[in-house]
Amino acid sequence: MTSIKNLLPEKLNFTLDAEDADAAVALLLKPENEGFSVLFVKRVRSRNDPWSGQMALPGGKREPNDRNLKQTVMRETLEETSINLENRCRFLGTTSIQLSSRKHEMRILPFVILLEYEPVVKLNKNELEQFVWISLKQLTCHRGTVRTAHGRTPAYVIDGHVIWGLTYRIVEEFLHAVNQ
Repeated sequence: MTSIKNLLPEKLNFTLDAEDADAAVALLLKPENEGFSVLFVKRVRSRNDPWSGQMALPGGKREPNDRNLKQTVMRETLEETSINLENRCRFLGTTSIQLSSRKHEMRILPFVILLEYEPVVKLNKNELEQFVWISLKQLTCHRGTVRTAHGRTPAYVIDGHVIWGLTYRIVEEFLHAVNQ
C-alpha cells in the first residue's frame, strides 16, 4: 500500500475542480492481500442512458449545488453505491479529463481514491444492477478486444465482465501512471 500512496501523487494531477469538465467518476482502490482492486459497477438497461448495461466507474454529472467536481464524485458515489467518501479514504489525485464518445459534450474528470476500510456496497437499483472488485493484476493480464458497432475495440474481459470505451481509457491511463 505504501508504494501506491507514495508513487501516485507525483504521477497524477490533483484538482478539486476543472472548468472544462462537467462530470466526475471515482476510480476506487481497495487494498487487498496482494495489491489493490478497483470497484466497477454495471449500469441498468435504459433507453435514456447512452451507457445502458455497461460496466462503469461510479460517478455522474455535476449538479448546480455541487461546489466542485470532488463534491460531485462524492455525492454520486454515495447515491450509487452507499460508499461515503467523507472520511476513511484518501483522494490521491486525478487523471486527465476524458471526452465521451457517446455524448460528445460530456467531459469527465476521474478521481483516484484509496479506501482505508472495507466498504459495504449497496447499489441504487434504479441506476445499477451489479458491482465487482477487480484487481489491478487482473486488469493488466486481461487486455483484449471486443467487437462493437465500430469494429474491434480494446477492452478488459474478466469473468464475463467487459470493460471498454470510456471506462477502459480511464483505467488504462491510471495503470500507465502506476507502472511508469
